[in-house]
Amino acid sequence: MTTPTAPEPALTPAPTRPLSLSRTTATATRVLRQLSHDPRTIALLMLIPCVMLFLLRYVFDGSPRTFDNIGASLLGIFPLITMFLVTSIATLRERTSGTLERLLAMPLGKGDLITGYALAFGALAIVQSALATGLAVWFLGLDVTGSPWLLLLVALLDALLGTALGLFVSAFAASEFQAVQFMPAVIFPQLLLCGLFTPRDKMHPALEAVSDVLPMSYAVDGMNEVLRHTDMTTAFVRDALIVAGCALLVLALGAATLKRRTP
Repeated sequence: MTTPTAPEPALTPAPTRPLSLSRTTATATRVLRQLSHDPRTIALLMLIPCVMLFLLRYVFDGSPRTFDNIGASLLGIFPLITMFLVTSIATLRERTSGTLERLLAMPLGKGDLITGYALAFGALAIVQSALATGLAVWFLGLDVTGSPWLLLLVALLDALLGTALGLFVSAFAASEFQAVQFMPAVIFPQLLLCGLFTPRDKMHPALEAVSDVLPMSYAVDGMNEVLRHTDMTTAFVRDALIVAGCALLVLALGAATLKRRTP
């Protein structure tokens, strides 16, 4: 007769801090190392906004003033779109390959993971925004009344917003094709309602009300403030804070979607 043995106590993961600098920087370093082995992604991030601005400048070669009117707005929109695409696809690859699953099984907090991704793509966004802004202002002759550094600030905030949106929507896609399909749903409505094609106050009241809650609207408004005013205005500060706040909010929502799919 054997004596029944007591069941072994279940192992529970050790508690981790919500955010750790070492774990966050390690995550960011890993993401940057992986991206460094993907030259096509780097080219997409760095060159596409510049190429689009270059084409736009010479599309309106006979009307330079038109380029001045919309070039500043597109300087913020192009980085947002490219960062959204690259971030959503790159994050989805890690979800579907099981990398995120394994990372979440380690003593790594959700805050560490999402902040590490944001830092990695944010570093790329800085380079991307600097290249696009420098090209538009000092090579293509974009005429702005305010400081080009304020243009760079808004372009960077837009790129970070695109990063946050890409991290968030990747949770709802099952394949890279589905991730790309989110672009018409998330980006195109903002593009149509942001005031790029017509002033928002001239839209139908219902559409104007919708545009008031879309972050790209404030990105375009912030660029237009730099285009028209020599100094930093109160409206510019408000627009920049709204874009930054939306990016932080979406990053928090993205952290909430990081769940283990296996027990």
